[in-house]
Amino acid sequence: MLKILVIDGQGGKIGKSVIEGIKASDITAEIIAVGTNSIATSAMLKGGANAAATGENSAIVCANKCDVIIGPIGIVIADSLLGEVTSDMAVAIGKSRAKKLLIPINLCDNFIVGVKDLTLSSLIQNVVEELKKM
Repeated sequence: MLKILVIDGQGGKIGKSVIEGIKASDITAEIIAVGTNSIATSAMLKGGANAAATGENSAIVCANKCDVIIGPIGIVIADSLLGEVTSDMAVAIGKSRAKKLLIPINLCDNFIVGVKDLTLSSLIQNVVEELKKM
């Protein structure tokens, strides 16, 4: 079974939407949610995550125990998400052997040049389609 780690911060809206999108598809997977704060974790649990944890150490540990990591692009950029992503988290996620499906959210002083500005629902659908290919 595919083991998916969804990481999000702030209010957890992106992570929750990703989890709901996966649950609504025909993808069989164990979904672990890691929030950079308890509000994000709670939102992702409400979205249907199988398990959840909060904080830097959880992100570091879980990054090495999954097949796929999904989250906004900021999860691999130190000090992003208004400072919620630590350097150690960004390095652990970046070094993980898991396939990374990074959502190009152009916020927090990080802009991905050449990427179309799509709606969040379109981006989530792209994530689900990519998972189906696996």
